[in-house]
Amino acid sequence: MVKNTWLAGAAFAALLAVSGVARAEGVSIVEPKDGATVTNPVHVKFAVEGMTVAPAGTTTSGTGHHHLLIDGGPLPQGQVVPVGDKSLHYGKGQTETDVTLPPGDHTLTAQFADGAHRSYGPEWSQTITVHVK
Repeated sequence: MVKNTWLAGAAFAALLAVSGVARAEGVSIVEPKDGATVTNPVHVKFAVEGMTVAPAGTTTSGTGHHHLLIDGGPLPQGQVVPVGDKSLHYGKGQTETDVTLPPGDHTLTAQFADGAHRSYGPEWSQTITVHVK
């Protein structure tokens, strides 16, 4: 009986993985899609699996908030996310935003960081490219 239960669980997990339902831990940009052609304002939706979104200042383990790096890549673990025009902080726990970008190609990097704005590292980021008309 135990063997059959284990086999059924393994088969179910494999089915989820193949179907795309199962997701690995990490951060993603749900919208826009990588390679999309977009117009201003560009609507960006973030998602995170394996951590909980919480406002800046929250020190509970496993929590953090989103940052959007425009034309910049992921940050090393522990590095404080800089403040500036190309580094936007969503310290109230926002999971979506609108940004205005100049026409042309841009990279957008979602970087998840802790309550003190310290990056969780490249493993907790995703970079996409968009073309703004």
